[in-house]
Amino acid sequence: MNSSENEKVKVLGHRTIFLMLFNLVAFAMIVARLYYLQVYEADKYKVMSDKNRISTRFLVPPRGVIYDRNGEVIAKNDQDFQALLIAEQTSDINQTLEAFKNIIPLTVDEETRILKDIKNKRRFIPIKLKNDLSWEEVAKIELNAPDLPGVEINEGLSRIYPYADLYAHVLGYVGPISDADKKDNPLAMVPGFKIGKAGLERTLDYQLQGKGGTVKLEVNAYGRVMKEIERNSGVQGDSVQITVDSRLQEAAYEAFGEESGAAVVLDVRTGEILALVSKPSFDPNLFTNGISYKHWNALLNNERTPLVDKAVSGQYSPGSTFKVVVALAALEAGVINVGTRIYCAGGMDIGNIRFHCWKHAGHGSLNVVEALKYSCDIFFYETALRVGIDKIHDMALQLGLGEPLHVGLDNEKGGLIPSKAWKKARFDKNWTPGDAANSGIGQGYVLVTPLQLATMLARVVNGGYAVQPTFIKPTEADLKKIKRLDISTRHIELVKQGMFEVVNGAGGTAGRAKFNIDGAVMGGKTGTTQVRRISMKERLSGIIRDEQLPWKLRNHAWFMGFTPVDNPRYAVAVIVEHGSSGSGVAAPIASKILQKALELNIK
Repeated sequence: MNSSENEKVKVLGHRTIFLMLFNLVAFAMIVARLYYLQVYEADKYKVMSDKNRISTRFLVPPRGVIYDRNGEVIAKNDQDFQALLIAEQTSDINQTLEAFKNIIPLTVDEETRILKDIKNKRRFIPIKLKNDLSWEEVAKIELNAPDLPGVEINEGLSRIYPYADLYAHVLGYVGPISDADKKDNPLAMVPGFKIGKAGLERTLDYQLQGKGGTVKLEVNAYGRVMKEIERNSGVQGDSVQITVDSRLQEAAYEAFGEESGAAVVLDVRTGEILALVSKPSFDPNLFTNGISYKHWNALLNNERTPLVDKAVSGQYSPGSTFKVVVALAALEAGVINVGTRIYCAGGMDIGNIRFHCWKHAGHGSLNVVEALKYSCDIFFYETALRVGIDKIHDMALQLGLGEPLHVGLDNEKGGLIPSKAWKKARFDKNWTPGDAANSGIGQGYVLVTPLQLATMLARVVNGGYAVQPTFIKPTEADLKKIKRLDISTRHIELVKQGMFEVVNGAGGTAGRAKFNIDGAVMGGKTGTTQVRRISMKERLSGIIRDEQLPWKLRNHAWFMGFTPVDNPRYAVAVIVEHGSSGSGVAAPIASKILQKALELNIK
């Protein structure tokens, strides 16, 4: 072997050794890397693997149940199967939707909502396709699963209102969360999550909502759920019991028949709201999963405004029911007393304006009890001029008028009790004697809600205690804190006597509504308020009778009543929109409601 061949052998040997060393080093590095990944990094990659295999999702907590005062369920949760779509798990959303529609039909409204959700939500967030699925529909979807990529069944809960329209304005309803409500809410993106949108469902939402849970699901490479691994159902929302009696609530609602209006019944000793109805109403179950355009437009365009809670947000002139406030203000100010008599000739001139009494022939000479009994306008025109609007204003505020009462319904209005300062600030005009006269009979600027009027009556007939209307039963400690108003008991009894005569005295304006149940009788006050101005020309030619006018131009009808007269327990305020007559329409409704309260003996 020559030197040249020796050199080649040496080079080949070096290369062989180098390759062997290189392979050994590479093998050692691979072993080290495998050891590092499989031992030191085992936990990390196990978690990563589980994330690919396990899907963790939020669960909507069961919403708290709402009961009436007797433990009757008035808002509950029922099992609800939903079909959901996860957009990122299907290559063709339109094809999946078409396949789904062939199995489960969708309405136009549902399709519109689904397409909007697909556009606005991230592809990994489940979108509701259909809720309230039957077992047969669930089976159809599962059977056709291969043709429905991205579609899955979710078992949730749906809010149910067993009494439907009977409690619509008290409870309100729940609905899908809006963009404005999503901030800081971890459940905002969970299909089926709903929040309170109106009524007590809204004001007590945090209490009723509960805390969300989670479920861990094993999924395959296509994202389809294989099995449930672990479930934490979360914490159910707190249950709530309110003071309303469903039996009385139903009686009050039915007492209106086809009339439009509202009624509020209070326990005069505690302020508990025993019934609160607004008629016509609506079915809150329609809103739970998103109301259709058809139903929404029907409610929105109804001239009798079923969506408006007339009991707390309807603001009306109180008419002659306000004479109770004027009488107390005048008695307390000392401008009239039990012996004061004012003559009614059927009309009186104030400045250059003629003010009329409802009884054109006049009532003759009357004291305050007789003026309440016959609802004489002239007596209260004169009394309002004597006492002045500011003292009437102060008395009205003491009795619960003119400001919201904060019962937990966010649509509550405060009404309006005018004063000299208010008119100056609002119109930059001075208060006039004509303003005072109009206010004296509950017209002009004066506005109240049925809730306020019921509260005013309760505070008068309970002896002057400032009870606060409430849907939550007050404790003994709460009741001890009720303050007595600075109103003479003697004057309160005088006004109560007048209200007794309204119903039970000969010629009283509400005589047709009287009753006697085991000695328990009703007292109260009628009111009829104009919604249009009657011109002098019409007065001279003959005032058009209410029944001849279109419904919208007829007078509103009021009645507020209490029973038993000798030891009052229940007070009611009734407004019948365009009902024409307080004595003929509102008083009989109130009478039925109070008779039912006595029959039930609600405690």
